[in-house]
Amino acid sequence: MESESDPVPRFFVGTDVGGTFTDLVVLRDGRPPRLFKSPTTPHDRSEGVVNALRLAAESYGTDLAGFCAAIGYFAHGTTAATNALIERKGAPTALLTTRGFSDTMLIQRSMTSWVGMGAATGHYSRRRNPDPIVPRSRIVEITQRADARGEEIVALDEEEVRGTLRRLREEGVRALAVSFLWSFVNGTHEERVAQIIAEEWPEAYLTLSHQVAPVIGEYERSATTVVNSYLGPVIRDYIAGLEGRLRSTGFTGDFSIMDSGGGVMRAEDAARRASSMLTSGPAGGVLASSALAARLGHPNVITSDMGGTSFDVGLIIDGEPLVERISEVGDLHLALPRIKVTAIGAGGGSLAAVDESGVLVVGPESAGSVPGPACYGRGGDRPTVTDADVVLGIIDPARFLGGRMPLERSLAEKAIRAHIADPLDLSVEEAAAGIRKVADNQMADLLRKVTVEQGHDPRDFVVYAYGGAGPTHAYAYTEAAGIATLVVPPTSTVHSAYGTVTSDRYRAVQTTEVNRTPPGARDPAAHLDAERITATFDALAERCRADLDGDPRARLSRVAYLKFRRQSHELPLAVPDGPVTTGVLRELIQEFRSAYERIYGAGTALLGAGVEIHTLRVEGRVKVTDVREGAYPGSADPDAALIGEREVHFPETGRIATRVYRGEGLGAGAALRGPAILEFAGTTVVIGPSQALQVDQHSNLVIDCKGEA
Repeated sequence: MESESDPVPRFFVGTDVGGTFTDLVVLRDGRPPRLFKSPTTPHDRSEGVVNALRLAAESYGTDLAGFCAAIGYFAHGTTAATNALIERKGAPTALLTTRGFSDTMLIQRSMTSWVGMGAATGHYSRRRNPDPIVPRSRIVEITQRADARGEEIVALDEEEVRGTLRRLREEGVRALAVSFLWSFVNGTHEERVAQIIAEEWPEAYLTLSHQVAPVIGEYERSATTVVNSYLGPVIRDYIAGLEGRLRSTGFTGDFSIMDSGGGVMRAEDAARRASSMLTSGPAGGVLASSALAARLGHPNVITSDMGGTSFDVGLIIDGEPLVERISEVGDLHLALPRIKVTAIGAGGGSLAAVDESGVLVVGPESAGSVPGPACYGRGGDRPTVTDADVVLGIIDPARFLGGRMPLERSLAEKAIRAHIADPLDLSVEEAAAGIRKVADNQMADLLRKVTVEQGHDPRDFVVYAYGGAGPTHAYAYTEAAGIATLVVPPTSTVHSAYGTVTSDRYRAVQTTEVNRTPPGARDPAAHLDAERITATFDALAERCRADLDGDPRARLSRVAYLKFRRQSHELPLAVPDGPVTTGVLRELIQEFRSAYERIYGAGTALLGAGVEIHTLRVEGRVKVTDVREGAYPGSADPDAALIGEREVHFPETGRIATRVYRGEGLGAGAALRGPAILEFAGTTVVIGPSQALQVDQHSNLVIDCKGEA
């Protein structure tokens, strides 16, 4: 039990619900963070959150009610929205759209059969049309039409709308999406439909396209509107259930939800902006990494989050997380600005198998938390990456999760023997090494892919590793990708949860504002309407401040998306504060040219083709927490944290005696050479045989993957 200096401590809590574990971090002014992990409970994810809170309460020497009553702020990241979309478990939804455009959601961008398929796009036989989230029978054409200037061409048929609503209500529809052509220019018809719905069907969940995605592109706008309504009731019920459970424990503080765009939003806003919660959890890790990168002076960072189910990778370039305006989620393109996170099915629970051609494959299927890897002893009998780590001696079965969850090595060996070793005529250890090698190479390939696609050399980056399994595998995938420096933060095991509680409150608003320069213009900026761009930015800023309740602490930033005429893809560029003058636009165009050539090669930017400013966005941030974290304990002498030695299998050496340290016992200034194992309560950190480790003044583990430290 801890002796507290003040009688009523105030805690700041961040949580992240993953596929395998629910992570929780507790901040308290002047103290180092405390980290907790509890198995995710798929039947009711709030139960896993409460279980993690119980662990925290026990750590502070109090009961659940006493601990929760002392929580002043609770932030939450979750995959609930992503899971509901991928598993098609949203609410029955109908789409009301302009007459003649009912096939927009089905045609997509002529990519129906391979959106989100990744490497599978090269295998025609594996392409398939996705299950539509709104069946054709619930896509209803409404008589109305506006032109590109927003002027009415065909009046809205209000009686048709009323009749449609009555039919849909009888069919069991719970949510409505309204997406009319050019509504982002003039939303009058959508607003009138909303008034009719309020009269006829007030309990229906409703999303209007000009409010959720006021940008050009009827497919992306319609898809975003539909997804928001499809997920809305599910997320509303999820948040209400979680908040109700928290309140019943004695929690009375503020409750926020992670927004995948770059911060947190109030829980009551999340139910209205359900689509903004897609990739909610991974965004927290990238934001926490961005703050850490600023502190450590790393402008370019690859964030790598390996949990039990997936491996999520993000980029920080020139100090800023990479944000995409059009995001690909599941089988759809959505007009949602979000932190770009690329994921593959490679986690500790990823299942290994021998395919029909006799090749060892790992993932994307996962054992999850139930039944989990074979070594969990919960009924799983198929081998996973975690099982391989146990067999190779990397994870000590007796000290997994700090000894709270001992593993069974014999079950791991049995699963690997039956499914991998015997079919491939290998020893169990050789098969385990193969599983690990395949997984590590898949992750290294993703590190290379995400950087090269943005026009960068991965060797110019530092890797940050976190998640329950990230620090265990990072030494291998970082080295395989040719990257020299790896950083494991002290919050690595719950880094995404740490990001939720330390992130600012966030809101982003955007709109289409097409400004074009004619081909061949000697001074393209002179042909852009600087006053109109300034006015649009001012209007967006006003909306953003209003969404942040007019908080005077709000910090606003502006972004313009530029492209060459007739091109599809845009590049985001920061726009300085103040009036947008012709001089500002001239500098912006030159910056666009430099960025374009950095990505696509010298000489590829042809300004004579004409430039188009397509989308304008304003982002607002308000600081939520300002906790002064205390120093982590630990010794600069590694021997003070030495546990002993054990045999560990490394690919380059085979079985080798490896020193094992208690991770929490290493303090600032500690240095050692590999091979070494650092065991923390929530993760295991591996330093390869040719690598070296130094612990910096903030207790970050800095690993030189080339062994030159």
